[in-house]
Amino acid sequence: MLEGIAFDERGLVPCVVQDHASGEVLMLAYMNKEALQVTLETGEMHFFSRSRGELWHKGETSGNVQRLRQLRYDCDGDALTALVDPAGPACHTGARACFYRELGGSASTDVDAPPASGEPAPAAHEALAALERTLRSRAAEQPDGSYTAELLADAERLAGKVTEEAEEVTRAAREESDDRVSEEAADLLYHLSVLLRSRDVNMADVMEVLNGRRR
Repeated sequence: MLEGIAFDERGLVPCVVQDHASGEVLMLAYMNKEALQVTLETGEMHFFSRSRGELWHKGETSGNVQRLRQLRYDCDGDALTALVDPAGPACHTGARACFYRELGGSASTDVDAPPASGEPAPAAHEALAALERTLRSRAAEQPDGSYTAELLADAERLAGKVTEEAEEVTRAAREESDDRVSEEAADLLYHLSVLLRSRDVNMADVMEVLNGRRR
């Protein structure tokens, strides 16, 4: 199984770790042959520490293990991508991902410096995952004045809003500009995401259904 992997002169290969559900990049680490073999055997990510010169099990002390869902390698075999289900933050600083600063942004460049508010600017593919995390927070905390919390507490009103927004996006598609279609589609996606949260259905579950339909 490891035949196609081109380890470097130190016996290492870089591994980019992504959230299987959202595609968000969580961290970058290195693996040697033993780390890769143990990862495949246990189903949890193991890496090789270049500074300590030893194998390490991600989340062994913090509990933030990463369960392997799929392991991919690139065209010339000298880099890996691991798609994982993370049990918690990937970064030792407590951040969800290690890549929490934007080059040229306002966060300090010191090692392990805290993130800056509003940075990095979210990429398009991160939107639904970030929304889902916000919805989980609203459902758990029920803050006063939260529109989301109000919808989660009223199933009939929520269902009506999904129907209303679906009608508005189809009307926009018939009669309005592309920008208006995008705006109405965003409204529909938001309300549909709230409906899914009200049923404890994850967006990843919906995406898996879509994946299954193209096979």
